[in-house]
Amino acid sequence: MLRLAPLLALLAAPAAAGALPPLDRAAELEHLVRQDCGACHGMTLAGGLGPDIRPAALAALDRTALVSVILDGRPGTAMPPWRPLLSEAEAAWIAEYLRTGDAP
Repeated sequence: MLRLAPLLALLAAPAAAGALPPLDRAAELEHLVRQDCGACHGMTLAGGLGPDIRPAALAALDRTALVSVILDGRPGTAMPPWRPLLSEAEAAWIAEYLRTGDAP
């Protein structure tokens, strides 16, 4: 039941976010967060070269802002833009995953 809340929140997101990724792509996105994001943010996402990106650390960050950082990176930092590899819907999925600590 607890897994339903993040899914409903994502479904209620603006249409610009697009549709949910297929389940196999969701598994790939979860792997990307753990491996690729984890390479800089630490394997537990508690911080490393990049900051802590666990739910408590992101609580004050607006979801739209988080999607923007994922897609466009942070100029002047090691955070790369993922827009060439991710759709807006996929970035929104990752943002929700990071904000809740669980796959939507």
